[in-house]
Amino acid sequence: MPEEVNAEALAWGKWVFAQECEFLRGVPSLNDLPDFGQPEVAFAGRSNVGKSSLVNALTDRTTLARVSHTPGRTQQLNFFSLGNRLVLVDMPGYGYAKASKVAVAQWNDLVQLYLKGRPTLSRVYVLIDARHGLKENDLEMMRMLDVAAVSYRLVVTKADKVSPTHLKERQKNIEETLKTHPAAFPTISLTSTVAKSGIAELRAEIAQFAIGHPQQT
Repeated sequence: MPEEVNAEALAWGKWVFAQECEFLRGVPSLNDLPDFGQPEVAFAGRSNVGKSSLVNALTDRTTLARVSHTPGRTQQLNFFSLGNRLVLVDMPGYGYAKASKVAVAQWNDLVQLYLKGRPTLSRVYVLIDARHGLKENDLEMMRMLDVAAVSYRLVVTKADKVSPTHLKERQKNIEETLKTHPAAFPTISLTSTVAKSGIAELRAEIAQFAIGHPQQT
C-alpha cells in the first residue's frame, strides 16, 4: 500500500510535475557540466527496471523516455528541467550483461564523479524490480552512494507483477538490508506504473526539493 501523504503535499507534487519539462543536456563527462541553478534529483537503476516508465508516469509524459532511448545516449547523464524549479537526472542504467569492461569502467567513473562533486544533488532514487529484489550491482550502487554521503531512497517498481504476500516479504527483506546503509532512507517506496499506485506519493516526496516549496518560504 502507498504510504500516507497529506493532501497539501499531494497537491504540490501534482502541480510541480504538471509544469513544462524541458530537456537540458546529455552529459558524457562532467568536465563542462554547468550549474543549472536548480536542485537536482536523480534516478538510477538496472537496465529494464522500468526507469523510463516511472519517470514518464511521474511527469505524465512519454517524450522524456524517447530522449533517453536515442542511440548513443545510454552512457550519459540526461538532465531535464521541470518548470525551472527542479532538475530531473536520468542516470545511465547499470547491469548490462553484454557491457564491456571499458563501458562499465566509464559508467563507474561518470557516476562517481557526479555523486561526489554535485552539491545541488538533493536525493537519488534507486529503482528495484519487485520481481527480482536487490541484486549485487544494486548493492554496489548503494555502497557508492553511502561513500559519497548522498541521500537516497529505494523505489520498488512493477509492484503489480508480484502477489501482495510476496511483495510484503520483499519489502521486509529490503528494508532490513537498508539498516546497514547509512545514507539510505529507512523505508522503500512501492510503485506500479500499470496500476498507477505510489506515483502521486512519490511525486509529493520529490516535489519537496523543488524551488518554491511552501516549507522553503
